[in-house]
Amino acid sequence: MIKVLSDIVSQAKANESCLTVAAALEVLGGCENPLLVDVREPQEYQLDAIQGFINIPRGVLEMRLPELCSDPQRCILIHCATGGRAALSARALREMGYENVHLINAPFAEIKAGFMANRQA
Repeated sequence: MIKVLSDIVSQAKANESCLTVAAALEVLGGCENPLLVDVREPQEYQLDAIQGFINIPRGVLEMRLPELCSDPQRCILIHCATGGRAALSARALREMGYENVHLINAPFAEIKAGFMANRQA
């Protein structure tokens, strides 16, 4: 049986640390030297990005992240546009050995608004 993408994403979300924006900000507050990753495509990132997040597209994440992070315990927060690519990314990073990975499971506009409001507070 062939699985469709929505089933694969749902399964990934069920097995990963999915956070609301408020929960992500709370986790972020307790992280020392967090790594904030936007896994959208470069064109999406160039149109609109959240300050502090680095862009590593989903398609190259497994190749690029070890260059930036060799600590399996480092707090990593991941987002995309809707949560699907972030869920697949979180699963891939856990399979690589990263143990403190969280995906922000919310639409991009909600994530951006929450992080901007947090910076202004």
